[in-house]
Amino acid sequence: MASPQHPTGPATAMAPPRLGPELAGIIALVVGGALITVLDATVVSVAIGTLASRFGAPIAEIQWVITAYLVAMTAVIPITGYAAERFGGRRVWMAAVALFVLGSALASLAWSAESLIVFRAVQGLGGGMVVPVGMSLVAQSAGRERMGRAMSTVSIPMMLGPVLGPVVGGLLVSAADWRWIFLINIPIGLVVLVLSPRVLPAGEPRPGHRLDVAGLVLLSPGLAALTYGLSVVTESSGAAAGWAGAGAVLVAAFVWRAFRAPEPLLELRHFGLRTFTAAALCQFLLGAVLIGSMLLLPLYYQQARGLAPGLTGLLLIPQGAGAAIALYATGPLIDRGRGRAVVLAGAVLMAAGLAAYTLSPADPHLAVLVGALFVAGLGTGCTMTPLNTAAYSAVDRAAIPRATATLNIVQRMGGALGTATCAVVLGSLLAGAHSSAQVADAFGAVFWLPVAAVVLALPLAALLPPPRPTATG
Repeated sequence: MASPQHPTGPATAMAPPRLGPELAGIIALVVGGALITVLDATVVSVAIGTLASRFGAPIAEIQWVITAYLVAMTAVIPITGYAAERFGGRRVWMAAVALFVLGSALASLAWSAESLIVFRAVQGLGGGMVVPVGMSLVAQSAGRERMGRAMSTVSIPMMLGPVLGPVVGGLLVSAADWRWIFLINIPIGLVVLVLSPRVLPAGEPRPGHRLDVAGLVLLSPGLAALTYGLSVVTESSGAAAGWAGAGAVLVAAFVWRAFRAPEPLLELRHFGLRTFTAAALCQFLLGAVLIGSMLLLPLYYQQARGLAPGLTGLLLIPQGAGAAIALYATGPLIDRGRGRAVVLAGAVLMAAGLAAYTLSPADPHLAVLVGALFVAGLGTGCTMTPLNTAAYSAVDRAAIPRATATLNIVQRMGGALGTATCAVVLGSLLAGAHSSAQVADAFGAVFWLPVAAVVLALPLAALLPPPRPTATG
C-alpha cells in the first residue's frame, strides 16, 4: 500500500513561522531607538560649516563634534555585553536611550564649540549602547527560526542611517536652526522610553556575573585611541600613527588576556567557530566598504561633478532605497537557510555598483551613476543581515549579548579603517591634481579600494553554512 503524500508534494520547504505582534512590536521599538542614534553619526556633517561660523571655531576644532561622538560610541561598546547580562537588556536599553536623550538636550543648549564637543561625547556614550543592546534583544526574542526576517528589519537603521543623515541634517539646517539637529531626538527618544517597559522583554539578569575590570581598562581606551588615530589621519600623520599605535597595543594586550581570563569582557573564543569568524571578517570588510564609500560619494559629486550639497544628498537616496528593498525581500530567504547565497549575490551587486564610479574619468551620465548606486544599495541590503544571522546561529542564546558587542566592534573598526584608508589615498591623489580631469582621475582610482574589499569578502562568504535541506511537508 502506497504511503500517503502531502498535497503539495513529497518534499516541500516548510514556511518559516510568522513574526507575530509581540516580536513585531519589539522590532519597531528597537528600530526607532537605533535610527536616531545612527543618524546622529552623520547628520552633523552638513552643518560643520554652520557650526564653525556660529562658534567662531576653525574647522579642525569643530570636526571634533563628529569625532567625539564616534570615539565615545566605540569606547562604550565593550561594556554592553556585560551590562545586558548583569542587569537585563531592557534596563540597559532604557538607560542608554535616556543618556542619549540627555546628551541631545545638552547639545541643543551648547554655548561654545568646546561645550558642544563634550555634550556630543555624552550623546555617543548613550548611542553606542543602543544598537548592540537592541540587536541582542531582538535576536534573543526571535529565536533561530525567525532570525532572518527579524534582523533584516532591525538592520534598517544601520543601512539607512549613514545615507539619510546628511539629507536630514541639510533640511533641518536650511529650514530651521542648527539646534534642531539635536532637538528632534528628544521627542522620539521620550516616546521610546515610555513604550519600552510595555513592549520589551524584561530579560534575565545574572547578578553573580563579574565585570572584567582589567579587560575594560585595556579595551575601551584602546578602541578609543585606535578610532581617534584613524579619524585624524588626514590632519596629522604623526599624531594618527601615535594614537593608532597605542590603541593597537592596548587592544592586542586585551586579546592576549581575554583568552586567559575566566570571564572576559568579550568572548573571543567565538572566533574558534568557523561560521562566526567568517561572518565577522566579512562584516569588517563590508563595514569598511559601506562607511568608506559614504566618505567618497558626497566628495565625488561635489568636487568631481560640481554639484551643490543639497542635490548631493538627494542623489545618495537610491542607495538607501536599494538597501531597504533588499532587506525586505531577503528576510524569508535567510530564514529558509539561503543566507550564504544571499551574501554572495549581495557582494557581487555591491562590487558592480561601486565599479561604475571607477569610470568617473569618462564622465558617465548621472542617471548611470544613480542606477549604479541603487544596485550597490541592493547589494548592501543583502549582506549585513545574513552575516549577523549566521554569527548568532553559531553561538548559544545566552551568549548573544557578548557576541553582538564583538560584531559591533569589528564592524565599527572596519568602518574607521575604511574611512581612513580612502581619505589618505584620495588626499594623496588630489594633492597632485591641477585640473578637473585629474580630479576625476583621482576619484576613479580611489573607488577601486571599496571594490577590492568586496572581492576579498567573497571567499569568506563562501565559508558560511550551506543551504539547509528542505523539510518534508
